[in-house]
Formats: sequence, C-alpha cells, structure tokens
Amino acid sequence: MLSQINSTALMGLEVYDINIEVDASGGLPSWDIVGLPDTAVKESKERVRTAIKNSGLEFPPRHMVVNLSPANIRKEGPGFDLPIAIAILAATGQIDDKNLQNYIFLGELGLDGSLRAVNGLLAVSLNYAHSGKILIVPQSVAQESAIGGTVTYGFNTLNEVIDFLKDPSPFKAAVAPDYESLCEQSSLVYEDFANIKGQEQAKRALEIAAAGGHNILFIGSPGASKTMLSKALPGILPPLTLEESLETTKLYSIAGLLPAHQALLTTRPFRAPHHSSSSASIIGGGRIPMPGEISLSHNGVLFLDELPEFKKDVLEALRQPLEDRIVTVSRVTSQVTYPCNLILVAAMNPCPCGYYNDPKRACTCTPLQAQRYRNRISGPFLDRIDLQIEVMPVDFQALHSDQPTETSAQVRERVIKARNIQNKRFAGSKTFTNSTMTAGDIKKYCALDKESQALLEKAFTRLGMSARGHNRILKVARTIADLEGTEKIQSYHLTEAIQYRALEKNIWK
Repeated sequence: MLSQINSTALMGLEVYDINIEVDASGGLPSWDIVGLPDTAVKESKERVRTAIKNSGLEFPPRHMVVNLSPANIRKEGPGFDLPIAIAILAATGQIDDKNLQNYIFLGELGLDGSLRAVNGLLAVSLNYAHSGKILIVPQSVAQESAIGGTVTYGFNTLNEVIDFLKDPSPFKAAVAPDYESLCEQSSLVYEDFANIKGQEQAKRALEIAAAGGHNILFIGSPGASKTMLSKALPGILPPLTLEESLETTKLYSIAGLLPAHQALLTTRPFRAPHHSSSSASIIGGGRIPMPGEISLSHNGVLFLDELPEFKKDVLEALRQPLEDRIVTVSRVTSQVTYPCNLILVAAMNPCPCGYYNDPKRACTCTPLQAQRYRNRISGPFLDRIDLQIEVMPVDFQALHSDQPTETSAQVRERVIKARNIQNKRFAGSKTFTNSTMTAGDIKKYCALDKESQALLEKAFTRLGMSARGHNRILKVARTIADLEGTEKIQSYHLTEAIQYRALEKNIWK
C-alpha cells in the first residue's frame, strides 16, 4: 500500500515542499529511506520504529521504502520523524489517509513517542500563510509557528496527532501571542547613557549612529569607556517593528538560537563575538550554511571589541556585507543569502600597549609598532565606518560629578523622530535609513549650497578621501540635519560630519 504525506525542508531562508512517500509491500521485513537524506534523517529509522511501538501501535514486518521527494534536495535534521511515522501508519492501514494532503507535518520523535521541537518553524509558517494548509508540529513550538500566519496545531505525543487526524473537533489551533503584550513583557535592559560619565562627543556620535544606522569606531586607551558606550547603543535605537521582529526571529529560529518559550524576539539583537571567532562563525557557514554573527545581528548591533585582534580574513570578509546589507555564502552543494542590515560598533586601542596619545600615561610602543598595530585594519574596511571617534580617558571630577546627564530614553526620543523623518522620505523605496542611501538618493536629498560645497571640497582634498568617504560624509550630515529637524543640510552639519572622518588623518596616517 502506498501513502503520501506533506512535509517541508529549509535551505537558508528558502522553504521547499517535500513529499514523503511510503510503500509497504510483502517480502522480507526491511525498510530503506531514499531521497538524499543526511545522517540525522537516516537515523530516524530507529526513532520512528521504536516510537510507533512504544505508542501502542503496530510496526508491521513488511518491506518498506520511504522516498523523500524531490530527490535532488538535501534533507537534513530530525524534523522528518513525524511525517515518516504518519506515512508508515497510513501505508499500513492504521490511520485513514483520506484528508492527509491538507496537512504539513514536522517534528522530531522521542523513543517514547513524544514530540520534540525543530528549528525554522517561523520561516515555514510564513511561507505557507496563504496556502490553506494546516501545520502539525510539536506543542513547544506551536506558538512560534502560529505567529507566521499558518493555522497550526501543536501536540505533545504521536498518539495525540493520531487522535486529531481521527477527529479534529475537540482540538484548538495554536493562538499567536499579541505583539504589543510581548514587547511589554520584555525584560532586557541595556547600559543607560545616564550611567556613562563624561564622553559627550562619543555619546553624540552614538546618537547620530542610531538615528541614521551608521557604523561607528571607538579608539582610545584601556578603561576609557569604549565598551560601555558600545553596549549603550541598543538602548537608544527605535523599538523593533513587527516586520523587523519577524525577520530577526526567523534567523534565530533557523539557527536554533531562539530562547525557550519565547515565540518572538521583541528587542534588537546585540551580538559581541570574541576576537578569536572564525570567518565561518561571523559570516555564516556549514555544509548548508547557517546564519553567522553578522546575520544574527540583523536589525540590531554587531559589536567587535579589540578590533585589530580579529583575523584579517574575518575583517575583510565583512567588507561586502557591510556595503550590501546582505551576505551570500556559497558551498559546493548550496548557496544561501541572509540579510544583515545592522550597525557595526567597533572598539580598539590605538597601539599594542594602549596608551598612544593618552594625556596621563606614556606610550611604550615605538612608532613602527603602533603603526603596524593600526595597519591590521585595512583602508577599505575603515572606509566603511562612517563615524570614527577618539575616546579620551575620563578625569576624576567627571567621574564624581553629580550633574544630571541625559538618559537613554531621552536620547531615544530624538532618534525616533529622526527615523520617522527618514521613513517618510524613503517611503515606497528599498532605502530605509540614511546610511543605506544610493547615489541617486544622495543627489536628491543631500544637495549643498555653494559654501557647504566649498567646505566639502577642501576636506575631500586635505583628508585624501575616497568617493565612498565623500558619500558617507553627506549621509552623516543628512542624519545630523534630521536630528535637528532641518530640511536642508547646513554648513555646520557638514562640519560636524567631517570631524568624524578626521581621525583618519590624525591617527591612521
């Protein structure tokens, strides 16, 4: 007897329909799985057999062939356990296969017949939201699936699934949680601006970075609050929209990093990989590449502390994704593309000992040692960082000052207003923030008067800027004007934007 069951497979963000066919016929008892299964799928033979028996069902001694179609797509992971079990039970006449084509089955089976979570269900649900299909998944991930828009039923055991297939009426579909209530329940707390003493220029640069989505680099002595400043950035970013939340959650779900009992991420991610991280872990990798740190930072912040200590190939691999806001990883068997629209925050010391240009402590490095250390950061990589700030040590009086300073909430209000201006400006286009403006956008929205144009020309020549550097100064100036609520870029906006690139001349040359 032949049965057919619907399931699905993920390759990156792409969702593929998988048809599971089981033929149960006479002959010597045996069964094989074909259709390009990986090791985890092949091992499902023993899980499925034992789960069926321990659920009080019959695993008949027949010759069975399980085909995962189409055969040219690699099948990975334990998520095919449940559909294979249902297909076997249908092929052996233990359940009615009359309406099985209306369902899509996904789930891992325990030896006792329990259902266990699988990765990537949000991506699957979003893909089938308007198909009319019904998803049958483990109870622990049913809410995640329901958020995607596809009707979803969650179950704890194989027997519960069988009872549902016999009579669905007593069962209720999973209900997606309300997004606003999830945001209210969020308990993640970031470093507050009010706790950072001094460093007003660095705080101002962070505000500009948050308002326009610009990359930023802090360079300064050890203990100058570089890390503290960097960790405060997510706290002044606008709240995630529902669309952004779905995009980010989908990536975490595929990577298997979605926190337990959390169906949706409602706060912007902050990723801080160690400087010993490999290129594959940052960019994405694996036989079928999984999202790397740069994609897990999508709609959030990627923090690279001790920037020169990262391997050169890792930093160079970041260049194109930072420019294109997507990363494409190719392997022999597959090619996947993940989004990576993020703000890069980097921090570093100016030399090996850390005290070059420090007003309080003498640097023990030779000029050659200091230059070699800074040269670990290539010019093309540095050119993609809009704001470059020298962070000086905080003095004693500033540390013990009782003078009130702005909180992150106050700064965030200005950032949200600037973002709203940009949302109206770029409505209907693929540009979302000033940092992602195209050459056409720059020409349209960053027009300069004669005085400002002369100022920019002078800076362009003296600082030896590239065309990319020129455009990034205009993008930053546009953001500064948006923070002020000014329609046109004024010369003082441009002056401030230029000073954030002047570090190239003072430190790097």
